Amino acid sequence: MPNLDAPLLNALDQRRSVPAKQLSAPGPDESTLQRMLASAVRVPDHGKRVPFRFLTIQGEARHTLGERLAARGIERFPDAGPAAVEKDRGRFSYAPLIVTVIAQLGPDEKIPELERTLTAGCVCFALLQAAQALGYGAVWLTGWPAYDEEVARWFGVQAHERIVGFIHIGTARLDAPERERPDPAALTQAWTP
Repeated sequence: MPNLDAPLLNALDQRRSVPAKQLSAPGPDESTLQRMLASAVRVPDHGKRVPFRFLTIQGEARHTLGERLAARGIERFPDAGPAAVEKDRGRFSYAPLIVTVIAQLGPDEKIPELERTLTAGCVCFALLQAAQALGYGAVWLTGWPAYDEEVARWFGVQAHERIVGFIHIGTARLDAPERERPDPAALTQAWTP
């Protein structure tokens, strides 16, 4: 009989996204980050393509990025009000560490782009789990900066790459609330020929 109360299942059940504004220092040091990433890369990867890479944003770079995002947001959204500009300015200023997960796609005769993108998405989720396992709060965000060509250029994202997530990691200033979860039974049906 399987153990329905297995520690790994309990860890999955306890995962919560901590709002970025509720993350603060301290964040993981370099050895802790590398430990998190070692767990995060253990994802399904059809064809062993390793279709992802990481870019970290820390320290003063977060605030410099915020200033650039505020200016870029005004270019993109000229009717944006002051609150939207300030939101962009502060977008990366709360968590002490943001790990940008970048999908590396490009041509591949055997492994479809979607499968490689999903692998990169799995890395994002695994990194959330690893952060929580080590006592940190984390959240996976995207927003318009993940899809903006100018932001991609700032980060050195190539034409065959895509930002799939900004994983904000830090110390949670509050316990993330539970939210209503879907009933898996209501989402499941059996296929019959």
